[in-house]
Amino acid sequence: MRKIFFLAVLLVSSNLTAAELPNRIVSVGGAVTEIIYTLEEDQRLVGSDTTSYYPPAAAKLPKVGYQRNLSAEGILSLNPDLLLVTEDAGPPPVLAQIKNAGVQILTVKSAKSVAHVRQNIKSIGSVLGKTDQALSLIKDLDQILKTVLLKVSKQTNRPSILFLTSHGTSTPMVAGDDTSASALIGLAGGHNVADGFSGYKPLTPEAAVKYAPDIILITSRSLKMNGGKEGILKIPGIRLTPAGRSENIVHMDGLLLLGFGPRTGAAALELHEKMQAPL
Repeated sequence: MRKIFFLAVLLVSSNLTAAELPNRIVSVGGAVTEIIYTLEEDQRLVGSDTTSYYPPAAAKLPKVGYQRNLSAEGILSLNPDLLLVTEDAGPPPVLAQIKNAGVQILTVKSAKSVAHVRQNIKSIGSVLGKTDQALSLIKDLDQILKTVLLKVSKQTNRPSILFLTSHGTSTPMVAGDDTSASALIGLAGGHNVADGFSGYKPLTPEAAVKYAPDIILITSRSLKMNGGKEGILKIPGIRLTPAGRSENIVHMDGLLLLGFGPRTGAAALELHEKMQAPL
């Protein structure tokens, strides 16, 4: 029978013995996996989902499917004693099947803020017996964010940014409020022009012109799938925006940009510097 870890105990104890710690972990969510690596507990990982590709070693772990479409058989075949997931993980019947098989499941936030990142680092650090290291990691994160905030306080302009996601053949979507893209834009000192609604919605040519962004922000993967900068500029309405006319398209790695994990401070700093380049 699989060993069950009692979360209430794990989250209040920072002095766990080796026998009490999970030894075979499947992680779901790129930022979750990254936290485990940053805490130097990756030797406990036996598998992860397809969003877990950083650091490079994480990409080599056995994969159990996309985080929203997990495989119960794939997970159980790895004989885990802990499944560590975000709120996005699913589908629910798969998680129920895994829980019924005796595997403990720890769910952390689908982070969209720095507060969520801190909370997730603390929770994962506690379950791994790395409370002190987790607090140190949070201090490092906060130190970088202080640097970003200082730079933002000195900036003379607040660029308007439109985060765009497109898989090439589908309708482009834009990020509104309550998204990790919007949160990072704010951290970096920009203004998300697609506000006034929550989540993502399709981009129409009329909306693109109305938004009038200075910068189009996109993940490197979406940029590639759309045929590069020229492909983005062909999206109806984009050429009529200030960003389109100046061909000001900024791209970043998707997990770095949207993951809200240990590198969130570095992501905000990188985006800030790219935003401050001549428009």
